Amino acid sequence: MHNDKPKLRGQRPTRNSPHDPGEFSVSTIEEIAKQIVHRLAIGHADITGDDWGGIFAKSINGEHRGKPLGLADVTWENCGWTVKTVKQNNPFTVRKVRLISGRNSPNYSFDIADPLADIQITGAAVLKIWNGRVDESMKEHGELRVVVLLRDMNTLKFTLFEDEVVRFQPNNYRWETNKRKNLLGIEISSGKHCFTWQKHGSQFTIHKEVPTSAVKFSLLRRPPMIEEQHIINLTRFDSTWVKIEARTF
Repeated sequence: MHNDKPKLRGQRPTRNSPHDPGEFSVSTIEEIAKQIVHRLAIGHADITGDDWGGIFAKSINGEHRGKPLGLADVTWENCGWTVKTVKQNNPFTVRKVRLISGRNSPNYSFDIADPLADIQITGAAVLKIWNGRVDESMKEHGELRVVVLLRDMNTLKFTLFEDEVVRFQPNNYRWETNKRKNLLGIEISSGKHCFTWQKHGSQFTIHKEVPTSAVKFSLLRRPPMIEEQHIINLTRFDSTWVKIEARTF
């Protein structure tokens, strides 16, 4: 029997995800804002990367993995996200951000003992390590994205954007060093600075442009902090909750 729904030329494939990349619903933005307000109200002055993972997961009814084995910090069915939050003084106007994206050790992965001996080989190795992580994560997830929250907790202004995680072709980049002997990955076709790799610590950073489709939102009110005793009272805590299992004198 033929399928009732024909395959059409030029038809976009159905995505197994809560939304198309970067197309956040109003309810998702409101849920993110609500979770930020909650953290402020209980005394969290800032948002950590782990906080952001929990916030985003709840906003899409996904699962937050505290210690992911691959790149996916948050999952929703067959879709995975690596989540990043960056402190930014001007989240509404910034055009490019640095996303710390793991520790890529050419020595461990490729036995490159001296990374400065041939920086083109080292740079290519750094990208191959990243590509290997992407490939490993794609075995589990049909789609892999990065979702980024730029935050200014003083003004309560935020920029949110999302993109698909991609592999990088090493031949498309050349490498040079700066004064600190860090490696800088430059896209050959455009001359853009795309990556930084630090010799000490092997930290790999992706420089990403903020898309024009990014969502900018702000909180118009800062919630008052809920007093600790009020929270304790709401839980109806008393001494019967405590059992001393052992005591050392």
